Formats: sequence, C-alpha cells, structure tokens
Amino acid sequence: MITLYTSSSCSSCRKAKRWLDTNNIPYREKNIIGIKLTRNDIMNMLKYSENGFEDIISTRSKIFKESNLEPEEMKFSELANFIIDNPTILKRPIIINDQIMQTGYNEDEIRAFIPREFRKFVVCDECKDDCEYKNCIKQAMQEAKKEI
Repeated sequence: MITLYTSSSCSSCRKAKRWLDTNNIPYREKNIIGIKLTRNDIMNMLKYSENGFEDIISTRSKIFKESNLEPEEMKFSELANFIIDNPTILKRPIIINDQIMQTGYNEDEIRAFIPREFRKFVVCDECKDDCEYKNCIKQAMQEAKKEI
C-alpha cells in the first residue's frame, strides 16, 4: 500500500493525489499538519531514502532557515523529535510503498508506483474509461478485494 504524506496547501501534493486517483492506484493519505507524525512515520520515510534526512528535509522551509538547524550534528532522536514537532520542515509530498520513496511530484518518476504487472501498458490521461491500462487496473483491484 502506498502512503502519501501531504499538506492541504501543497500543489504538488494535489497533483500526486490526482495522478494516483486517475490511475486507480490505492493509497493512504497522511496530512502532516492534520495528524501528529510518529517515529514510525519518520522511520518509514527513511527506510528507502538514499541520503537519510537530507532526502526528506526541505532546506528551503522557513522553519529550517529560522532554526539554524545542523542535521549532520544532531542525534537521530533529536532530529526525529524536531520533525515531529515541526512537520512543515518536510519536503512534500512524500510517497512511499514497500520498495521505494519519492519526494516531490515528478510526472515521470511517479510512474514507478504503477504495479509492476501493469507497467507494460501505456498510461494515458486522454481517454475516459475505455483504456486497456485502466481496465486492467480495475480488474486487478476487483480481484484483490475478493482476496481480502
């Protein structure tokens, strides 16, 4: 299952949600402003990052600039607590499944969240419901629901 960390004021978050909805890809949304992040959320974000906190912290954020934060000099627990207390320091959206993480919205890179068995089909945004890809996704979702 995909977890999508968002904030309501984020246009890139809205694009990511729209793309996932359009392509019938299920996800669980966590609004970082509306919920309190946990250490598990932070660990989930870092699990697939290549550069640790550098991949999820926005150095352009107001809170980062005002705090004179030096992530390299902080213990993990200190930095995790800082993020939990100041979630707007995170890049958005953060998209995670059980294999990869993506920060920000990138139309090409987000396609990695298409289930592997459906990547061979062309994703088209122009057609309505008469699309081989969308029909396959719908069928797969129906079969998955039967298994649950």
